[in-house]
Amino acid sequence: MKDKIKVLMVCHGNICRSTMAQSVLTHMVKEKHIDHLFEIESAATSREEIGNPPHYGTVGKLREVGIPVVPHRAIQMTKADYDYYDYLIGMDTANIRNMTRIADGDSEDKIYKMLSFAGIGRDVADPWYTGDFDETYRDVVAGCEGFLEFLRNEGKL
Repeated sequence: MKDKIKVLMVCHGNICRSTMAQSVLTHMVKEKHIDHLFEIESAATSREEIGNPPHYGTVGKLREVGIPVVPHRAIQMTKADYDYYDYLIGMDTANIRNMTRIADGDSEDKIYKMLSFAGIGRDVADPWYTGDFDETYRDVVAGCEGFLEFLRNEGKL
């Protein structure tokens, strides 16, 4: 059996966007019956929310659209995560900068910005500041769909 595709979703606190992305991608691959090919986790670049569950806004939005929330407590990304995961997907430009710092660079080209998979250069909207979990959800879905298409185009699915 080939190795699983290991994906780490990353945002600032690991309670809003990255946990939403973890749950959305997990749901998408289950729906496509390819979940056995994946290991999907999420992490923060900061320590502010360590140990906290997903934000109630993320939980509420996922429940509204019928996507199960992956049980999770916020953790911080480490340099070891860079070595372990195949794809480390940050939600915004600041996340990418911090992820690269934590990893001591991106020598293996594993760090990606979420919406780059959707052909969009902007950041995933941060509901911590906007309060708009609908917009964040749309961004996350576009990024996850684009990521799966990217994997298909790369011959990994």
